[in-house]
Amino acid sequence: MTPPDKACRSCGRTIQWRKKWERDWDEVRYCSAACRKHGITDVDRKLEASIRQLLSTRSGTICPSDAARAVGTEDGWRDLMEPARRAARRLVAAGEVEITQGGRVVDPSAAKGPIRIRRR
Repeated sequence: MTPPDKACRSCGRTIQWRKKWERDWDEVRYCSAACRKHGITDVDRKLEASIRQLLSTRSGTICPSDAARAVGTEDGWRDLMEPARRAARRLVAAGEVEITQGGRVVDPSAAKGPIRIRRR
């Protein structure tokens, strides 16, 4: 029997169990070397806090760009779009939010294109 999947601590994507990790599965925390190198920065924490704050003040859903705009500068918020999506995936893994497309909840690891974030 294989152990359950887990979420990457950096990007929130699903890490599926592999035979080569059999002895080290409890220590596996990141899905890739890039995620291991990136880790979680202060900006990532600010984006998570921004998502929580925006969801607490609005009814319905928010776009990751709302969190990016709240944390970034007027000209630099676009650079925070992927980090905002990563923050949303981490919050999904923590059980705090859901990611939707077209009003339906989707797997955050497989979501492509525009997404919305809502409270769970």
